[in-house]
Amino acid sequence: MTTFVEKAQVMDEKSMLRAITRISHEILEQNKGTDNLVLVGIKRRGIPLAQKIAAKIKEIEGISVPVGTIDITYYRDDLTKKSEKPKVFGENITTKIDDKIVVLVDDVLYTGRTVRSALDALTDLGRAKRIQLAILVDRGHRELPIRADFVGKNVPTSLKEHVRVNIEDFDGTNGVFILEKK
Repeated sequence: MTTFVEKAQVMDEKSMLRAITRISHEILEQNKGTDNLVLVGIKRRGIPLAQKIAAKIKEIEGISVPVGTIDITYYRDDLTKKSEKPKVFGENITTKIDDKIVVLVDDVLYTGRTVRSALDALTDLGRAKRIQLAILVDRGHRELPIRADFVGKNVPTSLKEHVRVNIEDFDGTNGVFILEKK
């Protein structure tokens, strides 16, 4: 089992909130408001981030934007490596995504494979007008030609490092840390 030790904290709670505020403003600016806008958080930590962005958009615009969730487990391209019989989880998107602007939200963008899986899952749900990507941390090292439209912080890392995002909903605290293999 690989063990990681904390190397550095790159975002604290205040800097995370500033990044969420900035991302929210950028989403509104790029899409000229909230018309036909849907946020979709990628399970697990993308979900509370999407909810925080939606709350900030409501604070700014006074309008509630629908928030859905998506579990990409079934769509992963490494299922045969992980399990013989993958578990299939449903999506919780109560708004139809046809002709909507969908903003996928996740905590860390690394190889791009999670985003590719989320795109596959969204395609099964309908045909969005546009799909955008909002990421709290972009750490580089892409294996697929995927880039985020909205980034909280670019954190260049080595392949030996790992980025851990703590979200209060799961971890009791907010922060972003670089971990190094021990």
